[in-house]
Amino acid sequence: MFIGHFALGFAAKRVAPRVSLAVLFGAAQFADLLWPVLLAFGIEQVRIDPGNTRFTPLDFVSYPYSHSLLALAVWGTLYAWVFRAPERPRRALLLAALVVSHWLLDFITHRPDMPLYPGGPKVGLDLWASVPATVAVEVVMFVAGVWLYASCTRARDRVGRWGFVGLSALFALAYVANVTSPPPPSVKALVIVSIIGAAVTMLLTWWVDRHRESTCLTR
Repeated sequence: MFIGHFALGFAAKRVAPRVSLAVLFGAAQFADLLWPVLLAFGIEQVRIDPGNTRFTPLDFVSYPYSHSLLALAVWGTLYAWVFRAPERPRRALLLAALVVSHWLLDFITHRPDMPLYPGGPKVGLDLWASVPATVAVEVVMFVAGVWLYASCTRARDRVGRWGFVGLSALFALAYVANVTSPPPPSVKALVIVSIIGAAVTMLLTWWVDRHRESTCLTR
């Protein structure tokens, strides 16, 4: 799953309006932020194999430390602590849940390659077996998430207004490219693009969110 993860980050702003959208995205996407780094160091493995699944040319050979359920539960706890959520139990629970949500959404979309814990059994419901169903689910989630974010924030200025529109459009275009583009030429290229893309996304998100203010009263 791709924009479905960002959809949860957008939606979470209603529950935690004082938390930067970049922090919420970072939680929902933590597994995919960590994954290319572990690939670069050879700790986890992926294989480019066009036709391996109907939705992606990637064969996720091994990613127990970035994508297993147990690992993400641990990472979620640490993520909540790093962003000083311990004094706000509700915020801590939300951030940890967002980190773990990555596994749950991938469990729905992936074939049985999602580990429960490092070295443990792998599971998956394989929504990817149907490209139309996958796209439909993600698009509905994304539209709902963007609407929830928009309904509990308002632009402070033109950057907040048009930056938000541009950011949403960027995600939509990236999703289309993800579905229609040819396979990456190499794992190295995949790692580089993933790291640069993540850095740019987090920076743009932080910048746009700073130019919007919450209209929700929930802490």
